[in-house]
Amino acid sequence: MGKIDLITVILIGANVLISYKGFNDYNFFEKYKLQVDPINKGEQIRLVSSGFLHANMQHLLFNMLSLYFFADVVLMHLGNVKFLIVYFGSLVLGSLLSVYFHKNEYHYSAVGASGAVSGIIYSAILLQPGMKLMFFMIPIPIPAYIFGVGYLLYSIYGMKKQIGNIGHDAHFGGAVGGYLITLLLSPWLFSTNLLMVVLLAIPILVLLVLKKTGKM
Repeated sequence: MGKIDLITVILIGANVLISYKGFNDYNFFEKYKLQVDPINKGEQIRLVSSGFLHANMQHLLFNMLSLYFFADVVLMHLGNVKFLIVYFGSLVLGSLLSVYFHKNEYHYSAVGASGAVSGIIYSAILLQPGMKLMFFMIPIPIPAYIFGVGYLLYSIYGMKKQIGNIGHDAHFGGAVGGYLITLLLSPWLFSTNLLMVVLLAIPILVLLVLKKTGKM
């Protein structure tokens, strides 16, 4: 990886600081987490604020490492403004779909940057499908799209097991957001990276079918 971009630093810093505040301040955490009933009553700020809170350090680290790996690719291809459109658009869509999926569960709550990060991951893979990642524990380069698909498989596991307050449904919504927003901002991808456009649509459709058939 090259030099980390300032926008990435700011986003990671905001996530770390706000999450740390939430770890140590129960009232703050409760006030700004995603929760269906308060949102239905007008507290729409939770759709965004919940994306800067995390359930624990492991959850925070996983999301921030994923953002670090993929953010520069999106910034390089789309620029600062469009990057932020993808990030916050994916975050909000992930939150909205979580609320929709759990609209009758008034006490349902979730936190995490999962929606935004899933959107950035999908955007980066669409824009640079040949990119590869190196991990300390695996000595060979891994195609980025494998990581992206694995990220969504983790979402499936999380949704099925309903792990903690983590917004696993937002992984799905964020991936859809990143996928659609990037294609809208870069329609040339249909001609240059059509295979990846189709491949990345498959796990999104699988998640949607599983959700609709009640198997999640």
